[in-house]
Amino acid sequence: MDNTRQRACSFCNLDNSRIIQANTHAIAIFDGYPVSPGHCLIIPKRHIASFFEATREEQTAILDLLAEMRVVLQKGHNPDGFNIGINDGSAAGQTVMHLHIHLIPRYAGDMPDPRGGVRWIFPDKAAYWE
Repeated sequence: MDNTRQRACSFCNLDNSRIIQANTHAIAIFDGYPVSPGHCLIIPKRHIASFFEATREEQTAILDLLAEMRVVLQKGHNPDGFNIGINDGSAAGQTVMHLHIHLIPRYAGDMPDPRGGVRWIFPDKAAYWE
């Protein structure tokens, strides 16, 4: 592990006041640039870039916290659905090279036609039903 990268990592240096929930291997925070009310991030405590670098124990803890945050958001924001996303690698759009999972609450009417969900990263391929 390159300690210089870890010291510069915004997720390794979060103010504890931003943490909403935590477990042994992961934390949850609200996204600093939310795309919808309640948009949050699940972040492993260990500095790793990819989901595939996480141990099974870390993956389980991350997914457990994801499920816990879903309950928190259902109570606090009452969304109609969720998008769950990981940008894994620069080619996939990852800009912070510390693994994080986006849990994005979705609300009826927040998009004219939400069909296709995450497929809209490639707009010309998203509307597969046409």
